[in-house]
Amino acid sequence: MGDGIVAKLDQNRVPIVEALARVRDSGMVHFDVPGHKGGRGNKPLRDFLGADCIRTDMNSMKALDNLCHPVSVIREAEELLADAFGAAHAFLMVGGASSCVEAMVMSVCKAGDKIIMPRNVHRSAINALVICGAIPVYVDPGANQRLGIPLGMSVEDVEKAILAHPEAKAVLVNNPTYYGVCADLKGIIQLAHAHGMKVLCDEAHGTHFYFSDLLPPGGMQLGADMAACSVHKTGGSLTQSAVLLCGDGVPAGYVRQVINLTQTTSGSYLLMASLDFARRNLALHGAEMVRKTIERAEYAREEINALGGYYAFGQEIVDGKACCAFDTTKLSVHTRDIGLAGVEVYDLLRDEYDIQLEFGDIGNFLAVVTAGDRDLEIERLISALSEIKRLYGGDSAGLLVNEYIVPDVAMTPQAAFYSEKVSLPFEESEGRVSTESVMCYPPGIPILAPGERITPEVLQYIGYAKEKGCFMTGTEDMEIKRINVVKE
Repeated sequence: MGDGIVAKLDQNRVPIVEALARVRDSGMVHFDVPGHKGGRGNKPLRDFLGADCIRTDMNSMKALDNLCHPVSVIREAEELLADAFGAAHAFLMVGGASSCVEAMVMSVCKAGDKIIMPRNVHRSAINALVICGAIPVYVDPGANQRLGIPLGMSVEDVEKAILAHPEAKAVLVNNPTYYGVCADLKGIIQLAHAHGMKVLCDEAHGTHFYFSDLLPPGGMQLGADMAACSVHKTGGSLTQSAVLLCGDGVPAGYVRQVINLTQTTSGSYLLMASLDFARRNLALHGAEMVRKTIERAEYAREEINALGGYYAFGQEIVDGKACCAFDTTKLSVHTRDIGLAGVEVYDLLRDEYDIQLEFGDIGNFLAVVTAGDRDLEIERLISALSEIKRLYGGDSAGLLVNEYIVPDVAMTPQAAFYSEKVSLPFEESEGRVSTESVMCYPPGIPILAPGERITPEVLQYIGYAKEKGCFMTGTEDMEIKRINVVKE
């Protein structure tokens, strides 16, 4: 088990995997879906994925349980997950942490209810508001002026929001942010609970927190009510697999009903099996995996900083207010001092050096480091960054500084999204209220969300991000030349 975690169940078990293997190897004749029939109906797919993989791609049946209403092997897998993460309940999710965040919000809020959250949330939190009609009370995160990045919410600012909106149902917290920044989660939980509010943690990038005392604690360890963990990001499962965690005070049966409003009735057993394997691996070896990851990330941080110009930031950005801890597995690097936007370095590494980063924005990039990385790859990244500085570096004059823009909220996200709308070119939209989101993806944090007024700062940021090569998304117009606004 990881440091500080005491298991009650046998974490060596992988019940979904065991059941799949039994059915796959039983010689059963399949007159059910999927229609590829173990790959015989789609041989190119079988050859590409491998025969064992595609033969394991099965649908719900009695021997394999049912994700919508688990009573056997999936239920056992969820009990093992809850045990490993220290939660009262856990749900296997096949729609990524996005579906977890949406389920969290929709489990505690209905139309007209208020929820306190930082504005630098993932698009899934905004989407949940559009779906259920909850009203956001945005708290501006702190900021690191040198890096130009948003941090976390301070306890003081959360308290102001709670006192101004005592009827709010919950507080949503990023733990950590994309950059690895953690707010004072313990203080926020204590404050929110004292005022009768639930605490929801978006831990899409914090799965590994639960398995090592070398990192900040996970939300469930501090008494949060719900947490969304994107296990595929840092936990080793397949892309799109995640887990939703719940505490004792959350009605698990109702949460499952909420999940089933939007989650598929044909959950992928490949994704669920990967969660089974990842949970076992984290429970048994998570502490050592995290230790190796930190060692590699710290080494890379030191070497990149020694290059000059780059700033691979770490624990020194902790300020005790908006940043109370830092995830040292995160290799977040500031690039503006070498005269390049983060996304420009991101593109150069991919196009010229065959190195794919997690994301690049206007001033920084993020390289996700895990125990699966090797020293050779770390050295290759350091070498490439040195060469990029030499070949492409220049003057930082004229580069945009701040990642965060304070929103001008005019309407609720749901009211704006479903309002009568007109389409305008971006250059003609200033002052109008947007009915849709605009964001760089990744990270998928809206620059502009439904219900917010389009300000000169927003237009400048969007234009700059497009110029620098950020991949823009969110608008109905796939070319991101026009935006839908509320009809006047």
